[in-house]
Amino acid sequence: MTIDEELDLLDTSLRRLKIEYDVYFGGGSKRPPNDTLWRVQSLIKKFSDSQKLNFSQRFKFNTLTQKYAIFSDLWRQKLKIKEEGFRRPQDALLAIAGMRTDEEKAAQAALGGRSAEDEADSSRIACSDVEQQGDMVRAFYDRMMSEKQKVGEQAGAPYESFASFLKKKTEQIRRDFKCDAVEYSLEVQGNQVKLKAKPKTA
Repeated sequence: MTIDEELDLLDTSLRRLKIEYDVYFGGGSKRPPNDTLWRVQSLIKKFSDSQKLNFSQRFKFNTLTQKYAIFSDLWRQKLKIKEEGFRRPQDALLAIAGMRTDEEKAAQAALGGRSAEDEADSSRIACSDVEQQGDMVRAFYDRMMSEKQKVGEQAGAPYESFASFLKKKTEQIRRDFKCDAVEYSLEVQGNQVKLKAKPKTA
């Protein structure tokens, strides 16, 4: 795996970690995402003192580590509150499923992702142009990977292959059904996550 591919993996893993922590703090998972956390920390440690990064790679790595630092501090606070309960009025601002702090909003904006509310709906998207809807497709893919991990299913194709498949499938369904967009959704069946597609009109 090249350095660029590993940095892309760090980016994807960080996004996935954010989603999995949201699920955990929202009560959808009994255990924190320690496996994904370990993967993110291992990649960060690997490149922290690396002399092999060029300027653009170093810039990307520093940006990702800054995002991780912001989220990591917030997660530690939420974990403490989850374990000990609310002791101060300001703890309500870090409520597990409550308001979002300014720090979290800033980190979310830096991550270039979607809000917690949007992520909760990221198991369903309507696609008309996959290339133009890259952020939405990425969030959908990350959610699919997260769901696969929960049921013990292998991760499968990398994001680039998935996006290419979704692009071809969307074009085919739009052409065959003369529809405006295609609605994709995730459905868990046993220990497998199924991708469902149906035509969607305006």
